[in-house]
Amino acid sequence: MSLPQRTFRAPGRVNLIGEHTDYNDGWVLPCAINFQTQVAVTPRSDNMLVLKSAAFAEAYEFDLADLPKQRLGAWCDYVLGVAVILQQRGQQLCGMELAITSDVPSGAGLSSSAAVEVASALAFLSSSENYLPGPELAKLCREAENNFVGAKVGIMDQFVSCMGKVDHALLLDCRSLEYRLVPIPAHVRMVVCNTMVKHELASGEYNRRRAECEEGVRLLSRWYQGIKALRDVSLPQLEAHARELPAAIYKRCAHIISENQRTQAGADALAACDLKQFGKLMRESHESLRDLYEVSCQELDLMVEAAEGLAGHWGGRMTGGGFGGCTVNLVEAENAEQFSRDISEKYRSKTGTRPDVYICKASNGAVAENCRIT
Repeated sequence: MSLPQRTFRAPGRVNLIGEHTDYNDGWVLPCAINFQTQVAVTPRSDNMLVLKSAAFAEAYEFDLADLPKQRLGAWCDYVLGVAVILQQRGQQLCGMELAITSDVPSGAGLSSSAAVEVASALAFLSSSENYLPGPELAKLCREAENNFVGAKVGIMDQFVSCMGKVDHALLLDCRSLEYRLVPIPAHVRMVVCNTMVKHELASGEYNRRRAECEEGVRLLSRWYQGIKALRDVSLPQLEAHARELPAAIYKRCAHIISENQRTQAGADALAACDLKQFGKLMRESHESLRDLYEVSCQELDLMVEAAEGLAGHWGGRMTGGGFGGCTVNLVEAENAEQFSRDISEKYRSKTGTRPDVYICKASNGAVAENCRIT
């Protein structure tokens, strides 16, 4: 007699504005998108955890009584990390096989890692019928990526993968985890353009930027006692001590502080259907990421430039950690298909590479057998 199989799903995300602000306790404006990871779970009668992925030839087997204490450097780390954190929290896991499929593009800055973490967490919790509220599930998955995988990401990716809502972006305060839903006008689409490159320095530079922001807080606390993150500093306060900060630290801080302002203003503009203003803020965000935070690259800049002047285009910017990956563009729905063809051709003519282009809509967050988590 075969054991019953259950299925759990979680989406990727695109961040409309608010880049690198999440790990600085700031504000972000992402939405879940209509690309998702699916985890099919088959219970086992033994104590083994078997992990398979349609995207990778390697399968992995682990004894739940003796899970690895550190990452393996393989695709399974994102799933394994969630299992390890759950056990550390006293969760009793049962033997199971997880079969993972996904149409979230990997390495494109659309948070394929958070999608697999959230879907896997739901699968593990199902073994004891112990479900967590969405924000707690997001924190658990972030802990797995921080402490097991070793990527010092903020909470944004996991949170919106859990809590996204169809046709809405989500303005998230990454300190308090308070959020409000921001309607996305029905007549626009998000067009995500993949540069098809991911420069190898990306992961190291990501952690370096985080360290630079922490150093900025440490230095600024000489003059502003009690600050805990760059969200606690205003631009006038930063500028008052610009000459006393190392040039690179000043630029990193300037991006984060101004990006927090743009993100909150962007949420208001989007809610008011002021797409011209929202597009302007997207452009300013990209310029800041390019010039102050220095996480763009030639391919991302070319993709942003290629979008300008195309019919129906309101604005665009790089999205994700940087050094490759994707741009996100706000485009009129009636122009989205032609925009996709035109930007693809313009980018190909400049680089010799034809990009992948995805027309996206905001979707709901994680589901377990068609039931959203709460």
